[in-house]
Amino acid sequence: MATSDRVLAYLGSTKNIVGSALAIGGLVLHFVGLAGSLWPIVVGGLYGVGALLAPPDRVRLTISHAEVETRQLRADLDVLVSKVSAARFPEDVVARVGGLAGILRDILARAEALTSSPDQLHVVSQAIRDYLPTSLEAYANLPRSYALTRRGERERSAHEELISQLDLLEKGLATIADAVYKGDEQALRDQGRFLRDRFGGSQLDL
Repeated sequence: MATSDRVLAYLGSTKNIVGSALAIGGLVLHFVGLAGSLWPIVVGGLYGVGALLAPPDRVRLTISHAEVETRQLRADLDVLVSKVSAARFPEDVVARVGGLAGILRDILARAEALTSSPDQLHVVSQAIRDYLPTSLEAYANLPRSYALTRRGERERSAHEELISQLDLLEKGLATIADAVYKGDEQALRDQGRFLRDRFGGSQLDL
């Protein structure tokens, strides 16, 4: 570990926090006139006592299931995004997938929050491994000219349908992200159910 990392780790340690609290107490004694002329020694001594008596920080070596799973999900997401290039998809599709990936990465960064409910991790997993790739695959397997052409005045082209699905997915994931941040289990369940109903087992409406 680099020196700067050690310094930062100590600054956030229990020993430094307790020592600093006692040192502040020493300063208070000085300001009220109880520490006398030796107040620097009193403040330093109180800090040292606090640092010595404070319990050591707990060492955490175990890796939670959520951390293992989110690590794999991040890898799966990176692979998926790498396949969504301008050579295969229109620029607006690539841009929307990039936005979705950003939301998903923000959610996955909160691995510990995801451990509080299996539903949270499941919905995010489904979005990365099912909902998003299923819609993209259905579009990618169409001839480009067909995908961009409307089949009737009132019918959307496959491209327009994909954009609509990506926008809907982005809105749903944004709600899920907000629910994860706030710990709102009910909102998460409601939005997860909506996404399953809309995307689960379905493909692009062609």
